[in-house]
Amino acid sequence: MLKKIIAAFRPDPTLLRTRFLQRFAGKTVIVHAGLSIGWVSELNKEAGGGAHFRIDARNVPGRKPSPIEWVVHHHILPQHLPLPLLVKVDGERLLIRHLSRNDAPVHPSEIYWMLGEFPHRAHLILTPGGKGFAVTRGIPVADNAIDYDVGFEDPI
Repeated sequence: MLKKIIAAFRPDPTLLRTRFLQRFAGKTVIVHAGLSIGWVSELNKEAGGGAHFRIDARNVPGRKPSPIEWVVHHHILPQHLPLPLLVKVDGERLLIRHLSRNDAPVHPSEIYWMLGEFPHRAHLILTPGGKGFAVTRGIPVADNAIDYDVGFEDPI
């Protein structure tokens, strides 16, 4: 009986996951621990740059986390990738790549290229599993190079 009472006050992980996937389907989220005003200003200058959702991971969720807080704090941050992170919600999977190189955030103009390299060049892919997400590791954390020629290759 006590377990049922406690469960009534805990958030339902399956519901949080479903709500997150419905809300952010086809969208991108930038998970960070503080971004400089200059970086955000440059992001907003990029085509579509203002359309990325941003969440500051320093804000710890309360007892009833929102779906995005639950995903970030229970499934993304425990993977220990360098921040900031680019998360693309692609159907029911989360494609994740960190946005840092040489211990500093990459220029916001590189986000467009990184999105084009998904799903083949993701550091992590999270897919629904159990009451949360199953994690598949992709490219090594140290690898964050971008192939700028990928869109310009000669098909012959």
